Amino acid sequence: MRYKLRTYIWVVSLALSLAVQAQELSEEAQISLITCTPGEELYARYGHTALRVCDPKNDIDIAFNYGIFDFNTDHFYWKFVRGETWYQLGATPYRWFMREYEMTNRPVYEQVLNLSAEDKEILWQKLVDNYRPENRQYLYNFVFDNCATRPYVMLMSVLCRNSAEMPYSTYRGAEGQTYRRFIQHYTPKGSWADFGINLLFGPKADRKMQGEERLFLPEELMEYISQTVKADGQPLVANEQIAPFVIQAVPWYATWYFGIAVLFVALAALSYYDRQRGQRTKWVDWILYTVYALLLILVTFLTFFSCHPLVGFGWRLLILPMTHLCARLVYIVR
Repeated sequence: MRYKLRTYIWVVSLALSLAVQAQELSEEAQISLITCTPGEELYARYGHTALRVCDPKNDIDIAFNYGIFDFNTDHFYWKFVRGETWYQLGATPYRWFMREYEMTNRPVYEQVLNLSAEDKEILWQKLVDNYRPENRQYLYNFVFDNCATRPYVMLMSVLCRNSAEMPYSTYRGAEGQTYRRFIQHYTPKGSWADFGINLLFGPKADRKMQGEERLFLPEELMEYISQTVKADGQPLVANEQIAPFVIQAVPWYATWYFGIAVLFVALAALSYYDRQRGQRTKWVDWILYTVYALLLILVTFLTFFSCHPLVGFGWRLLILPMTHLCARLVYIVR
């Protein structure tokens, strides 16, 4: 769900600061929700969300994107592991925003929002204010505060400013699903990334999502907005061309199921060989013991010393040790 930081963003930051000013929008202005489909990289696996402000009369066409981060931040990886990564709102010309997705052949969907002139102006001013250097940074959280939740909260703050009544959507999508199952939907089934999610996510990931909690992923937000009706009974989307995300399948030989099966067969064969010669190959076991210890240390650290909300101890941590134990029974049980 992150958007790579490109050098040109900083090169043109001054120009954008001058361009993104609190000038009033014209009657021709449109504001759209932009949803970008998943990429192959892990950080792009869940898609991306942005808000587009297009006003041809005032020569404005800007993508406001809450997914900017800087690899060059001091101790970036340490902060990332702890869940203390600061992201920020970026404002780039829409054609530049689209360039990366065009280069990687990733479809991008646009939903033109059915907003009054007053709503557009207020949302525009909020985005401009949020882009100011003192306001643009925020502490990223994959589930509760990310590139999809920020545009949603911003939009709702405008639509509900004069009323306590929230817009209503008939879309239920992931309502009642667990965080684990929903996140796994965007991770190819059987992939090693899927395996990692199972190992690192604890019981908190098995809590069922309700209401707005399910809108932290771009596709879910896109579908929700598509079926939303405002308090006055009008649809929130005036025009759209959208489609469900396509998740690429993993070939059987690249699945973690196959990998675990190969590990089991190899260990079982080693156990039979050790039994035949009457001597145990201890170095193989010690390598695996080291892997288990490192994994346990990682999960312990993330559980007690990081801000990651879904990480914790769970029975899935036993998958590797139990595979190891069962394979070694050929040697142990005589």
